[in-house]
Order: sequence, then structure tokens, then C-alpha cells
Amino acid sequence: SKEPQMSEVLSGSATGAVQTGLLHTRLQAGQGYGNTLNCILTVYRNESVVGFFKGMSFPLASIAVYSSVTFGVFSNTQRFISQQRYGDSNHAPALSDLIVASMVAGVVSVGIGGPVDLIKIRLQMQTQPFIKANINLKHMGIGFPAYRGPIHCVSSILRQEGLAGMYRGASAMLLRDVPGYCLYFIPYTVLCGWITPEGCMSPSPSSVWIAGGIAGAISWGTATPMDVVKSRLQADGVYLNKYKGIIDCISQSYHSEGLKVFVRGITVNAVRGFPMSAAMFLGYELSRKALRGDQAETNP
Repeated sequence: SKEPQMSEVLSGSATGAVQTGLLHTRLQAGQGYGNTLNCILTVYRNESVVGFFKGMSFPLASIAVYSSVTFGVFSNTQRFISQQRYGDSNHAPALSDLIVASMVAGVVSVGIGGPVDLIKIRLQMQTQPFIKANINLKHMGIGFPAYRGPIHCVSSILRQEGLAGMYRGASAMLLRDVPGYCLYFIPYTVLCGWITPEGCMSPSPSSVWIAGGIAGAISWGTATPMDVVKSRLQADGVYLNKYKGIIDCISQSYHSEGLKVFVRGITVNAVRGFPMSAAMFLGYELSRKALRGDQAETNP
């Protein structure tokens, strides 16, 4: 029997994982961090262990929805294309099919992930010191919190910047996620097919873990330059408004810090990308198998 499209969404919701987002955000958009180790020590010294989880409550509360939609959109778009092109939704997809499905997933992910990322970064960056003096900041000491929590952050952004403010940096995120998801789902699919022995109906958990981890490291590593721009645009506005847009952010960042700024956090991104994505894909595949098994029992 045909696997229902809803199972793709439900299995995706089981893949939520905690991301070590604070380190790469601080490295990319913060000031005064020489390298990853220095960032870790500085955060711990100034904010203790709690500092590493700052701004994570809202992403954790919404990651199940984000994951389910992203994986569901990719899988169902792929199935729809296969149905239209080959007359069989379970037909093996061509490379062009995977590219289109990945791009669609990337576009949709920005609609959901943009505001979530913005709030996370604003909460993480609000304790950062600002080098440039500003008359409106003289009453604030270093580390003065602009937001009391996720709800206050959302209300403040909506009040000061309107609904468009919730999607600050969305263009950069789009430029990150569309190619990023192509380099996420396509390497995973190809590697799974390459690792899995002929005759096997589905990849083994070890194959899924390896393929998912490698795909995550590739995707996050290559996405780092635009991730830097996105993080800086989203962090901009906590106290100051420094950048006018993507081009201005790239220009200012390059002139003040050189090309090396665009690979800030690449080590953290690649290292976290492997276990995070391995667990994500493994959870997705295992939950999808479980759902398919339940369907086979209820729909013989």
C-alpha cells in the first residue's frame, strides 16, 4: 500500500535535536572572540554554564514543528515529482528531482525558521559589548539585557519594527538554506544509496548515521559564509542598526575584518553538523519505518 504523506511530516517531527547554536552565533556576530576555545572560555567565565543555553528555549519549543515541516516538504515534494514524472510516487528520484525538492524545502524552512533564528540570536547577542559609542546607549552598562525573554523579544520587535522585523536577515537565510538543503538532502540520498548493499529494501541504521553525518558536515560547512552574514543581520538591531542589507553587511565585514570573517564558526558548524544531522536522519528514518509498519498492520 502507498505510504501516506502525513507519515513524512510525523516522522520529521521526531527528529528535533539540540543545536550548539550559541558558539557559532557569538563567533560570527560577536566581538572580541579570537577562536572557538577563547569563545568557550569567555562565555563560561562571564555567564557560567547557563550562557551556553541562552536563547534556546524558543528554538527547543518550536524545533519539532520546524523539523517536521522541512523533512515533510522535502519528502512529499519528491514523491509528488516522482508521481508526475514517472507515474509512481515511490520511483527512485533523479538528481534534478532531488534538487527541486531540496530547494522547495529550503524556501519553506525560511518562513518558519527565520523568526525562530532571529529570536534565538537576539537573546544570545544582547549581552555583547558594543565598541562604537552611541548616545542612546550611554545609560546602558555592558551586558545590559534588552529583552526579558522570548515573549518580550517578539513583542519588542513587532512594536519597533513591525512584522517585517521578524524576518530581518531572511534574504541571507534564503541564500544560505536553498543551496544548503541541496547539499544536505542530496549527499545524504547519494551516500545512503552507495553504502547500502544491493538488494536491501532500506539503509541500515549505521548507513543512515554515516550518510546523515557527512551530509550535515558538508551542508553546514559550505553554508558558513552566508550564515555569518545572516547572523550579523539578525543580531543587528539589538541596540544598533549597523547594516543596510546583505551587500552592505558583506562590504562592512570584509573591509573591517577581511575574508577570514566569512569562515568564522566553520569548525563549530562542521563539527556540530555531523552528530546533529546523523541523529536527525536516523530519527527520521526509524520513525518513518515505524509509521510504515503500523500502516502495514492496520491496512493489510
